[in-house]
Amino acid sequence: MDDKFEPAPQGRGVASSGPMKGLHSGMSIAAKAMVAAFVLFTILNVDFAGEVFGGIRSWFESALRWYYISVVVVVLGVCAFLMFSRFGSIRLGDDDSRPEFGNFSWFAMLFSASISIGIMFFGVAEPLFYFDTAAGWGYPNNPFADAAGHGTMDLSRAVDAVLVTNFHWGLHGWAIYTLTGLALGYFAFRKKLPLTFRSALYPVLGERIYGPAGHAVDLLAIFGTVFGIATSLGLGATQMAEGLNALFGLSTGTSTKVALVLAVSVVATISAVSGIGKGIRILSEWNILLTLLLLGFFLFAGPTQWLAGFFLNSIGAYVTKFVPMGFWTASAPGDVAWQGGWTIFYWGWWLSWAPFVGMFIARISRGRTIREFMFGALLVPTVMAFAWIAIFAGNALYIEMTAEGGVGTAGLIAMVNNWNLGGTLFGTIDLLAGGGWLSWAVTALATFLLATWFITSADSGTLVVTTILSMGNPHPPRRHRIVWGAAQGIVSAALLMAGGLTALQTAAIAAALPISILVLLMAAGIVKSLADDASARPQPHGEAPDGTSLRADLRA
Repeated sequence: MDDKFEPAPQGRGVASSGPMKGLHSGMSIAAKAMVAAFVLFTILNVDFAGEVFGGIRSWFESALRWYYISVVVVVLGVCAFLMFSRFGSIRLGDDDSRPEFGNFSWFAMLFSASISIGIMFFGVAEPLFYFDTAAGWGYPNNPFADAAGHGTMDLSRAVDAVLVTNFHWGLHGWAIYTLTGLALGYFAFRKKLPLTFRSALYPVLGERIYGPAGHAVDLLAIFGTVFGIATSLGLGATQMAEGLNALFGLSTGTSTKVALVLAVSVVATISAVSGIGKGIRILSEWNILLTLLLLGFFLFAGPTQWLAGFFLNSIGAYVTKFVPMGFWTASAPGDVAWQGGWTIFYWGWWLSWAPFVGMFIARISRGRTIREFMFGALLVPTVMAFAWIAIFAGNALYIEMTAEGGVGTAGLIAMVNNWNLGGTLFGTIDLLAGGGWLSWAVTALATFLLATWFITSADSGTLVVTTILSMGNPHPPRRHRIVWGAAQGIVSAALLMAGGLTALQTAAIAAALPISILVLLMAAGIVKSLADDASARPQPHGEAPDGTSLRADLRA
């Protein structure tokens, strides 16, 4: 196959008239049918769907542990190679292109679209789970702490708890998003292919990316995006309901969650219609500012000096142990169950979200160099996540270690054991603030922040889906953004009412298997394409190509 890239019109297959105007009609119909079929299958028999999806999840968590561990290690290794390679000066675009967004706006958007709701939901609860020693779920709470001899709930085990949480939210996960975003941005902006998931497979599929194979790849990306966002909406609504219960005594039942999903979906759709430069960018910037305000409360209301030392200890532990942890494959039955339920779950979760987050990061990164992109998308969010976990979870762990009734009696670990994960954030706020108006105000801030994180994930997902269906149009028709924005809210609400959110989450994770194969192909494709990129090689007589995808340049 000729591995040189021939620019193709983004409008290939896009309807020029009719109700599908601006979208690829066949893809659009297939995507809607796929979403409808999945929702109907799930809500018509939730128990059966749960059994099917649960069986799939159990299989890949046990039988494919070695595979997912290998995939994530390979992806991180490719990222490290590209970051420090001679390709680092190549831009995602023509050689004279420059970034569309400033660094703060860029980081705010990529962080808001990716892990915001997840880290709000798990950021306090997950370390508390690893800190506990009850082993009430049929496997050890933290096999790494147990192996190190840290079997009591003290500072050493607290550091181990944050270490494991950092491992799941750190470089390994962000490498998946970073590599996917880099490949999509490189092939779209430098090679002039459509900004769709299929384009990153051009070195493998060639012109077949415009046929059934390419359609299948993009439909898989849409599946991961729609149901990943729907799951995020469900998790966010669950935690927001806990916040509203603490503020106003509102019920945390299904009706409240559905109302929250629908309300947030309306605002997210309006934001998506306004575009990246307005609604999404502005909301993302405010997210970061409000997050810093909430972090400030946790930092200064808690044991500030202790938290600073705890953060440094957790970073030191991560730097020295994240490589062997990345290769670790459990063998003891209990450890196998733990690794499948936590680490492999997380690797599958990151992979299932790769099409959505990678596409969005690519969309906002045009004009950046590869090295700049790699440092910004891989290292900065990782450090931010580590600070978040150390400060939020650090307070919760300190409260449990210094509880008047003895270690582990403050009530936060009990919430985790009752699987009220979303409530641990508000429980920590209440214990820090001591009740009263301050507790109410900080709870209100956290609940509002949940809503804004909620919105920025949903509006980004809407934009990604419509961009794919429009065959790479960075400004897809507004009416279709409205349709898909509403669809995401309706899907999430319907599954919440039917009790099918768990099945949905499991199905989204199961999608990680085919997506992981595509990510590996992307990795091989971009390394090969960069090696063939004339602008990455010294040129005789100082004559360098212009950095576009023109065939003459690529033959140099």
